[in-house]
Amino acid sequence: MGYYFRLSPRPPFRLDLTVWALRRQAHNRMDGWESETYRRVWRYGDGWLKVRLWQTQGDPDPFLEGEIYEGPQDERTVSWVRAQLTWMLSLDRDLGPFYAVAAADPRLASLAARYRGLRPPRFPSLFEGLVNAVACQQLSLHLGITLLNRLSELCREGVGEMDWVYPFPDPRSLLRQEVTALRDLGFSRQKVTALRALAEEAAAGGLEREDWQGLPNAAALQRLLRLRGIGRWSAEYVLLRALGRLDVFPGDDVGARKALARWLEKNSSLDYAQVAHRLRPWQPYAGMVYFLLLMRRLEGEGRMWNPSDELPLSQADQADRR
Repeated sequence: MGYYFRLSPRPPFRLDLTVWALRRQAHNRMDGWESETYRRVWRYGDGWLKVRLWQTQGDPDPFLEGEIYEGPQDERTVSWVRAQLTWMLSLDRDLGPFYAVAAADPRLASLAARYRGLRPPRFPSLFEGLVNAVACQQLSLHLGITLLNRLSELCREGVGEMDWVYPFPDPRSLLRQEVTALRDLGFSRQKVTALRALAEEAAAGGLEREDWQGLPNAAALQRLLRLRGIGRWSAEYVLLRALGRLDVFPGDDVGARKALARWLEKNSSLDYAQVAHRLRPWQPYAGMVYFLLLMRRLEGEGRMWNPSDELPLSQADQADRR
């Protein structure tokens, strides 16, 4: 029997859209989504925590229920899980000011309305954000997620019986892997060197999120750029997706630039400076535009269901969770 808990995010909120923005691809094995349920596995102390989360009530009073179905189930653990999910899914974030900005622009208002309830997700750690960035550098997102799946499977020793969700590697488990094993996954020599350097930095305590939270964007960017294997795209990606800086739109992201140009009905491509210029009217929420365009792209590719599907789940479906 698991330990059940509840969470009450600020409205508007939709778990399905938020989880899709986090996982990005249907074959993501670290952030599971099946039968309207989000699954995640974390290393916790000397063991593992397996958690699932689902939405039982929609707006105006959104409500989430969750379960620790394997691992410690004391109050301290539950408090830790709540904090992790609150951070990752931005449950406490007030997007009222963003919706006010969107309401003043018909184009953005329409996009925000279609995906209303989306929260800008954040990776649970700076290390996870950096590893995601390195894996996806100069590759398609599909292949980048495939590499992360392989890495997570390789590093999941000791986790016991798994369903189909892999725990994201912690720094020490990554450092225990041989270089040849990492290369065999499909990582280039340069990426393996960068991954190991990031793991060493994290293991030494240099990537603690709390130490970065108070840094202005410019200072955080410069600090990120000093890390092995991290360039401008990776640094901005981490600022947005790991540190939650919503005024950041990774301007070197080719897919995001193309999505922005299509949405703006531009026949020509946009360069880095043009992206910043076109997003200026919606600052400090350029990052929200990034996530909304990601949703638009996923929907257009048929990778997720119609975002207008109704919530909450039926009472029968809710009962099946338990």
